[in-house]
Amino acid sequence: MNSTGTPASSTGAKPWLWQDWAAALLLFVATTAVVVWQNSRLGVLWDLSYILENSFRISLGEVPYRDFPLPYPPLSFLTQAAIIKLTGRVFFHHVLYCAAVGGLATVLTWRILLNLLRGAVTSARLVAFLLSAPLTVLGIYCIFPHPFYDPDCTFAILLCILLLQQLERRGLPPLRAFLTGAVLVVPLFVKQNTGLAFLGSAGLALAVLMGLEAWRKRPVSGYAWLMAGVTSGLVSTLLLIHLTAGLSNYRRWTIQFAASRRMPPLADMLAVYHDQVLPWWIGAFVAGALVLWLNRQGKRGPALLSISLMSVPFAWTLIYMFIEKDSSERAERLLALWPVLLIVSFVFALLSVRRRAGIMLVLPYILIGTVQGAFLSQQLWGSTYALWPLLMLLIASTIMALVAPPKQRSAWEMVPLTSVVAVSMLVSGGYYVWSHERLNYANVSEGEMARSTLPALAGLSVRGSWIPHFEELVRFAEREIPRDEGLLMIPGEDLFYYATGRHPRFPVLMFDHTVNPYSPERILDLSRVRHTRWLVVKQNLQLEEEPVEDKDRLLELLRQDFELVKSLDNYDVYRRKSSSDSVGDQTGRPTIPVNESIFNESTSTSWGILSAAVRTVQELE
Repeated sequence: MNSTGTPASSTGAKPWLWQDWAAALLLFVATTAVVVWQNSRLGVLWDLSYILENSFRISLGEVPYRDFPLPYPPLSFLTQAAIIKLTGRVFFHHVLYCAAVGGLATVLTWRILLNLLRGAVTSARLVAFLLSAPLTVLGIYCIFPHPFYDPDCTFAILLCILLLQQLERRGLPPLRAFLTGAVLVVPLFVKQNTGLAFLGSAGLALAVLMGLEAWRKRPVSGYAWLMAGVTSGLVSTLLLIHLTAGLSNYRRWTIQFAASRRMPPLADMLAVYHDQVLPWWIGAFVAGALVLWLNRQGKRGPALLSISLMSVPFAWTLIYMFIEKDSSERAERLLALWPVLLIVSFVFALLSVRRRAGIMLVLPYILIGTVQGAFLSQQLWGSTYALWPLLMLLIASTIMALVAPPKQRSAWEMVPLTSVVAVSMLVSGGYYVWSHERLNYANVSEGEMARSTLPALAGLSVRGSWIPHFEELVRFAEREIPRDEGLLMIPGEDLFYYATGRHPRFPVLMFDHTVNPYSPERILDLSRVRHTRWLVVKQNLQLEEEPVEDKDRLLELLRQDFELVKSLDNYDVYRRKSSSDSVGDQTGRPTIPVNESIFNESTSTSWGILSAAVRTVQELE
């Protein structure tokens, strides 16, 4: 911070040079190319179906949380629903969305890195580009290339960080501060655990900055406007949810139900820090930093030694690729960088606290808190695939802590260090993407490549016989199943409603335990109340493990009401028996339990009661 108390980076907007435009274009094009390439060679039906099937029913006018269960915040689903509404049901449109957002996320990360490093290291543009280069293969949509909430949440977080940087550079003007604060709540409504961790960390960090400025008797109005924007954005969004879906429904599905199905034990959360090589890597990095700091004269020998020591974690990840043939072991070495950098960045952020100010002071803690929150869903192996931009920001934060004030020395050592980081993560990250090790929960590598011939699924490519078998089911449904008759798809791995344009009539479309709240008995009851006339059971799944809990019990119950009418290559099709066509009281009307909605929970608001009554009348008719 300079003598006026303004962060040193607050020097006004920097105009883009031709080098900036060239770097941004190259990063964007390279990232989008990888995303499109990934979509051309693999498809993960389970996750893709969950997003697009639920987004499609939203595009038809259904309200999540009120009309059907959804244990995730709405923004990713609303975004895909808007694409469907505006451009129609064409899968390739969603591919273009992923490519564009993925490319923009890489550019946003590069710009944030440049803002952080400018004035701290020599060749800041080169260092920022080197740290951004691995994101062309490890970008938010490069590993899992279909629409999903994790990448969208990271994109929103990157946008928030860039807005905070720009706000601080302009001196925190009131209106801009208020609007930036309102934007900070967006990640919370994309992915709840990651977004809440970000918002909580950012809110606490801003409160600390406000307290520091007040203690130094400096104006805090800018931070006050920022906090006011956060409060306004949060209240406005919750009010909108209350008026549409009902806050009680939203709380039940996105907090209570989601936590009961996803929250890991504390031991699993800490297991990431139990790697045996972790102390050695941290020790090597710290030793290199000590050599760098003690080399006050900038002698080349000690400088090369410090670079070599700090490069050990990254170099070993690259070397390991050539001595280990198991792709899962290679992936684990790459992912093992996360705990190293989380610990190292935290320690060096503490050590450099006196040399930082403003957003630069608190950014490492915001990032660390956000990453730890993201680990709540699937820990290290499952949660990091869309978080790599945040790791690059942590590396940049550590680099800033390593270098002395630029007036004292040039800190040229950071260029070769970041070169090692870039090469290591480009090569190992590229193999990680190519081997699709993160996607090993689905069979995406066996069989011949098949591309869908259905207009709605144009651009969908999946290895194996999944697409031909599914298209056989679609043709059968078009011939034999009236479009106004309800279906029950078990387990819900396919894009049936999206591909056919039929209106879903069952509350849940997928029967994985993380998203399905109903027991087998309740599913049977709902199939009767909802007049479900057809049951389709998929035999061989792309998923490697059976997702449906107590599947045998479920099918046993359903076969009481349904009889087999057709066995396709991979699907058994059942029709409701004539004796069970009408399930209800003696008048023939379906029986609905008293004080129970389709979620087994009454809505606490008058709007919820009215909408439930309307749906009940429609079902009775």
